[in-house]
Amino acid sequence: MKGMKHMWKIIETSLPQMLAAGFKYTIPLAIISFAIGLIIALITALVRLSKIRGAFIIVKIFFRFYVWLFRTTPLLVQLFIVFFGLPYLKIKGILPEGIKFDPFTAGILTFSLNTGAYASETIRAAIDSVPTGQWEAAASIGMSRTQTLQRIIIPQALRVSLPPLANSFIGLVKDTSLAASITIMEMFQVSQQIAAENFQPLLMYSLVAAIYAVFCTVLSILQGYLEKRFSAK
Repeated sequence: MKGMKHMWKIIETSLPQMLAAGFKYTIPLAIISFAIGLIIALITALVRLSKIRGAFIIVKIFFRFYVWLFRTTPLLVQLFIVFFGLPYLKIKGILPEGIKFDPFTAGILTFSLNTGAYASETIRAAIDSVPTGQWEAAASIGMSRTQTLQRIIIPQALRVSLPPLANSFIGLVKDTSLAASITIMEMFQVSQQIAAENFQPLLMYSLVAAIYAVFCTVLSILQGYLEKRFSAK
């Protein structure tokens, strides 16, 4: 009985700290990174689907390399390269101090690029799934390729890509726990610090896992609502 009271006292003390870190760092880190990642993903997908030839092929190769690089290397390694590695990229006269980012900026940059690489494949596949007849019909009434994309193709592709993109966002929320490795004070980092103070690692890590589970469950419910709303149109 005494042990249970002690456990609940630790939870009551720790929970507000973890939630505060979640709303101050974890959720903003995920939202900002995902928003920027979607912009990168859309640009990447459109470039790779572009029919422009000539010198533009170099741009397409660059984006293809970017997607390949971030899809074939671990996210944790990417975080370490951006935060710990880039400061050593010193070029005399150009980057004498290397490239340095504060932890939060490094996290956003890495998560955004990683999300952009994966989401670009989702968006590209969604755009490809729209029947070619849609393009031909739009061209027959005088619409440009850009107008066709904006008014016909992207709205349809959005419905197709919504479920996998929503899953990517939920995955990103969980992946933000890796930000603890570059000293961002998100929920997992806070749980580690508290566990080091009270010597209750199982309890602390179980508690932070439960918080992640609640966050992701709420997002899953929201995902289901959005899917029903878009599928009804």
